[in-house]
Amino acid sequence: MINLLELIEHRRSIRRFEAKPVEPEKITLLLKAALLAPSSKNTRSWEFIVIDQPDLLQKVSQCRDQSSSFVANAPLAIVVVVDPAKNDAWIENGTIASAFLQLQAEDLGLGSCWIQVARRPHNETLSAEEYIRQVLHVPDSLRVLNMVAIGYKAQELTPRHIDELQVKIHYNGF
Repeated sequence: MINLLELIEHRRSIRRFEAKPVEPEKITLLLKAALLAPSSKNTRSWEFIVIDQPDLLQKVSQCRDQSSSFVANAPLAIVVVVDPAKNDAWIENGTIASAFLQLQAEDLGLGSCWIQVARRPHNETLSAEEYIRQVLHVPDSLRVLNMVAIGYKAQELTPRHIDELQVKIHYNGF
């Protein structure tokens, strides 16, 4: 059994996936992890859109330039939408849920990659958020924060090691 720190060290952004679907029971576990994430004032202001249809994966992969194109080859993407009326920490709430989702993916032997949607352009006239909103029929009351591509890894990346990051820690001041 892997401990949490090892899990965190091994989690990397995976952009190449095997052509193998993610089993429904694993999708359920991914969603449970996201739903159990903490949120500011326990508002649970996030909601999740599960995408496993190839035609929709292709469409959402076009929300940005080449930086999101790999989603078309993922067997699964989960779009994180948040209700800003429920809490002013909507970005943080969705981010924490996404991190829990990604850690659960790693624990299940799956790879994942965060794709930023909010505050990113689709083209000169349309935001990535508006594009996703149109494709997935997201209500105007919700904000599209990001999506997470998920699948079986078709690439392995070297784990991060905590030793190389120790310079980022300061005690009792900078």
